[in-house]
Amino acid sequence: MSFSEFWTIIKIRKWGKYVLTILIFLVIFLFVGDQSMLHFWRRGREINRLEEQRDMYRANSERAMREIQMLQNPDSLERYAREHYFMRNSNEDIYLVEEN
Repeated sequence: MSFSEFWTIIKIRKWGKYVLTILIFLVIFLFVGDQSMLHFWRRGREINRLEEQRDMYRANSERAMREIQMLQNPDSLERYAREHYFMRNSNEDIYLVEEN
């Protein structure tokens, strides 16, 4: 259907100009401009993504703060050094056992 055929159909019907006006309004509302629904949905997805990142960073920050508080205690510091950096006292031997 070409545009001229479409236009003739609209002219024939009394309510055609209203339908055309509503269609134009909907196209503008949904797709055109910075306040369109398309941009609204994109911004909503971006906000959700940023909130997830914020929550992840907060959880990482809380975990790091707990580790810092744990490392203030000398016994915990020694345990952390032994587990993560394989440090030992001079009279100890360390054996690493790998599990498959």
